[in-house]
Formats: sequence, C-alpha cells, structure tokens
Amino acid sequence: MITRILWTVSMVWLGFGAVSGWAQQPDEADRKAILAILDNQTQAWNAGDLDKFMEGYWRNDSLKFIGSQGISYGWQAALDNYKKSYPNVEAMGKLSFNILQVEFITPTCCFVIGKWHLKRKKGDLSGHYTLLWKKIDGQWFIVVDHSS
Repeated sequence: MITRILWTVSMVWLGFGAVSGWAQQPDEADRKAILAILDNQTQAWNAGDLDKFMEGYWRNDSLKFIGSQGISYGWQAALDNYKKSYPNVEAMGKLSFNILQVEFITPTCCFVIGKWHLKRKKGDLSGHYTLLWKKIDGQWFIVVDHSS
C-alpha cells in the first residue's frame, strides 16, 4: 500500500514537472523568428520565387505536407507540387497570411494556426493551415504543413 501511494505521488510530481516545463513562456526571439520566416515566405511567394518560399521548410525527406490530395513526404516533393499547382506568377497570385495562434509546445516545438488567402485574377483561393515548427540546429523550420 505504501509503495502504491509513493508511486502515485511520484507520478503526480513528475506530471507537474512536465506541465510546468511546457507552460514556460517561449523566448520572444523564437516567436519573432518564426513570424519573420512567415513574412519572408509571403514576400518570396508574392515575388514569384517558390525556391525562396521553400526556405522556411525543413529540407529533408521527412517533411510532411498534407493537402487536398492527401499526404506527401519530402522537401523536393513539396516544391515540385507547388511548381505544378502554381506554374507562374499569375497562377500564384498574391499571398497573405492571417496568423490566429502561435503556441509553443516545448522550447523547440511550436504550432502556428492561421488562414491563407491568394488574390488572383482567375479567382481567389483561401483556407486554413496548421504548421508544426521545430528548432533544428538553432533554426526554425516547418516540419509538417497541413493546409486546406
């Protein structure tokens, strides 16, 4: 019985430690870095530069992109899909983001939730996105993008 009580107290204590670690406020510099990357992506898109736009993504085969066609893996596949779907500046239109939430899960992991909008001559497009960011070697990268 005493062992069970000690085990329960230990688990509760560990739980509080984990929660308090997650509840710490993120470094404001990290938040600003992520927002700056999103701003750079917007500028690159609006300049018609998909290669520069992709600099915000983790250049790795494990990058995940979930869109209307399902899930694709890898940085190159994401770039190829963007180039296929948006072959020129007119098709790309002008991108804007409305960031709804920036939530740090850990000091090196963050969710960003927002809305995207493309203003185009042939008709506007818009939707929502959830981005999972990870700090890798001191830099923030999108490692999962779910856009709809």
